[in-house]
Order: sequence, then structure tokens, then C-alpha cells
Amino acid sequence: MVFFNRPMPRPFRARHKASLHDAALLPSLTAMADAPLDGAGHRARLRQRLFDGGGEALLDHELVEYLLALAIPRRDTKDQAKALIARFGGIGPLLAADAEALRREGLSDTVIAALKIAEATALRLLETRIEGRPILSSWDALGDYLSATMAHLAIEQVRVLFLNAKNLLLANEAMWSGSVDEASVHVREVIARAIALGATAIIIVHNHPSGDPSPSSQDIRLTRDLIEAGRHMRVTVHDHVIVGSQGRSSMKAMGLI
Repeated sequence: MVFFNRPMPRPFRARHKASLHDAALLPSLTAMADAPLDGAGHRARLRQRLFDGGGEALLDHELVEYLLALAIPRRDTKDQAKALIARFGGIGPLLAADAEALRREGLSDTVIAALKIAEATALRLLETRIEGRPILSSWDALGDYLSATMAHLAIEQVRVLFLNAKNLLLANEAMWSGSVDEASVHVREVIARAIALGATAIIIVHNHPSGDPSPSSQDIRLTRDLIEAGRHMRVTVHDHVIVGSQGRSSMKAMGLI
């Protein structure tokens, strides 16, 4: 059985965050929630486009608009959806934001729950694409899951995927948070956990909050330390994957492993 250890998501710092009270830059979200509905037909048209063309038929703000509409009936949520996406820097950071960060933006618990259930459902769907399958032959599905889980975190998080001899996933665990240049003390912890789980291989994954997935010298050093430690205990390091809002990189594909 695969155990997914889901850390609490961190609030994402918006790239162009306007003051909540600066009406000249961004309308009040509370005022938007109280605005009258422009027309019931608009939501019906969104729904029909969704049915006819799937999720790809809707823009990001329309997806959020529909989520908000489920939680705020009889209100026009289009401007509110656009404002939230602008404030958090995209639909990904918006859905990844924790409840407290969303609450500070004036959202009710009902609205927050609608956003968080959408995130949880998306992650669960991506998990099912890698459960029970050899990880190395499901690489694209794994990358999609890791990007959705980690690309929008505000701090660095190091996650380890523990694999058995058939490269099936035994566990997916967030081992620590913080810069990897401070992580050398965790090398023994990772190898010890691999032995405890009976893992024969691991994949290291961490995110770059800057968005740039290029490996740093500290990333490379950590990887080589893990490879050396694992060699003595017959635990193979298959890869070190770095994810960010601009994409993801594989040290193995780059020839660094």
C-alpha cells in the first residue's frame, strides 16, 4: 500500500499583490461577494461549455468562477475569480494556498472549502496515475503529480520516493523543509528510512520557490552525498527531480547522476 504524506500547503506570495483596501487597484472581495448576479444564463453557458469541451474549454478564471458560484449562490463571481487569481499569481498558487491565507483575503470558510476540495481532488486524481505502477515507466505521470504538489510552495521542501526492487512506490514522504544546503544532516535519515521500508531505490524531489528548476551546486552536492551513502547500503538513487513554477528538471537526464 502506498502512503502519501501530505504536508500542509504553504501560502504563496503573489507576484503583484495589491492591498485589500486599495479600491483603485483591486475591488474589494467582500463587496464582490455581495454584488447582484448579472444573469443566471451566464453560469448555464459555462456549464454547457464544460460539458461540451471539458476543462480545456474554460479559462482559469472561469474554473475558479464556477467553484465560487457553487459556494456563493445568486451572486456574480466572475470579477472575484479574476481578482483572486491576480492576487495569488495564478490558479495553481491560489488552490495551493492554505486556509488562513485565503481567510485573510476575506473569503468565507464555505468558499475556502470549495477551493481546497478542488485541489484535493486534482491531487488525488494524479496520485491514481502512479499508484501500483513502476515509477520509472510512469515518469510523465509522476512529474505531473510532483509539479501539482510542490511547484507552488513558498518554501523549499524535500520529498523522497521510496521504491522496491520492481520500482513500485512504497512510500512518498516529505522528509524536511528548508534549503537543501542545510540538509546534509538528513542524508543518514533518508538512508535509514529506506532500510526501514525495505526500499532498494529512492528518488529525491524538491522545489525551488523562485520558479527556476535549474539545479544549484548545493543540489548537486546533496545528490552525490546521498548516492555515496546509499551505495554502501545497496540503496540506489535513481534521480533528483527539481520542480518549480517554470517547469521541472531531472539530474539524471542532465547527466549529473
